[in-house]
Amino acid sequence: MERSFHMLLYRAFHAQRSYLGRHLAEIGLGAGQPKLLTYLVRNGPCTQKTLAEYFEIDPSAVCRMLDALERNGLIVRSAAKHDRRSGLIELTDAGRAAQSAWEVRCQELEAQMLRGFTEAEQEQFSRFLNRAYRNLRGAEGEEETP
Repeated sequence: MERSFHMLLYRAFHAQRSYLGRHLAEIGLGAGQPKLLTYLVRNGPCTQKTLAEYFEIDPSAVCRMLDALERNGLIVRSAAKHDRRSGLIELTDAGRAAQSAWEVRCQELEAQMLRGFTEAEQEQFSRFLNRAYRNLRGAEGEEETP
């Protein structure tokens, strides 16, 4: 049995990505786009900068993903009322539907992945992953991520 955490995390990530990747095209999404839609569903309209900072990715990569989402009618961009230089990104009804379909696939993945885990083990696993993330980011005092 594999014992190194970096390999266990890599293999779990790769298995998750393979499982979910099969469903991207059927929902009409590209790589990286579901997380942006999910953030918008959970947090409401925001700026491109907010998305880039939250997901710790290059703003130009976020811009490319948003361009594709906008072309496909899943988001709209508008000028922020408080700062016209800063645009707000907001979901459309089609974007909400795509994210909802994605969420169903994610729930299926989690049910498969956590099969045989008790509720207490799932809670503990969640806490461990959040703590590992905070340790790597040097943010021990921060709240858990949504």
